[in-house]
Amino acid sequence: MTRIIIVVFCLPFSISIALAQPKPLESLKNCTLVPTDWADGDSFRIRTEDDTEYTIRLYAADCLETGELDETDKRRLRDQRRHFGITDVKGNAEDPVNLAISLGDQAKAFTQERLKRPFTIHTRFHKAPGDGKHERFYAFVETSEAQDLATELVKAGLAQSRGRSTETFSGLSGERYRQSLEDYEDQAAKREAGIWKFTDWEKLPFERDVQRKEDEEDQAASGRNLPQDFRLNPNTAARDDLDRLPGIGETLADAIIEAREDEPFQNAGELMRVPGIKRKTLDKFRQYLEFSMP
Repeated sequence: MTRIIIVVFCLPFSISIALAQPKPLESLKNCTLVPTDWADGDSFRIRTEDDTEYTIRLYAADCLETGELDETDKRRLRDQRRHFGITDVKGNAEDPVNLAISLGDQAKAFTQERLKRPFTIHTRFHKAPGDGKHERFYAFVETSEAQDLATELVKAGLAQSRGRSTETFSGLSGERYRQSLEDYEDQAAKREAGIWKFTDWEKLPFERDVQRKEDEEDQAASGRNLPQDFRLNPNTAARDDLDRLPGIGETLADAIIEAREDEPFQNAGELMRVPGIKRKTLDKFRQYLEFSMP
């Protein structure tokens, strides 16, 4: 009887431990770039040595949107322009939006140049949310010169340090990797490299504050008019449904999807491991959650 009791109580714990183990990075060597019309500096199509194709999204780096922009892309480009302080470029005859798109094209050209020769991707095949057209997977890209592509983009002033981070192929923690990119971004800004050449430094704090306020308003507006019987499973719900929850905007919806790829949520309280979700936020939408298994 004692042995049976021990097994019953240890089983959930064992499952939890197994779920907590992150997927190991897989290294795919001798990859090549697949030319596409829609690719940008941080998201592109690659072909592996065995002729399998994937769409890759770089960890922790975000380039300006480019190409044909839908409404979501236009909103993201506006947010990106605010981050770099290029919403109203003084002394430049070019329209600020077109300038931003052209700078995004520079990032795309930078990536294409760095990936002319076979390269290596390191990935856990975690899905990257935010693009309904292509299934994307987060990855580190190591160039033929053994350089990290995301780092090179940030150093060149063609990307900001933003987005999901994780332990790197060199063993650096996700937090340390993100911090290093932030440091390189500071250096690029000081040198006025790439996009930073066009920054309106006087207006930059105002633009970023406007963005913060809009993010707060979006979160406050979410969840209105939800029926009392509305329920969703945060482990399987689409981003648009997560976005409907009170206090959850587009950014937090993406963060929830990213976190569940590492480890499914077992209960409501575990959503507080998502950066940006505290107890006060969780209490706003806890009643709409369910965790039934498929």
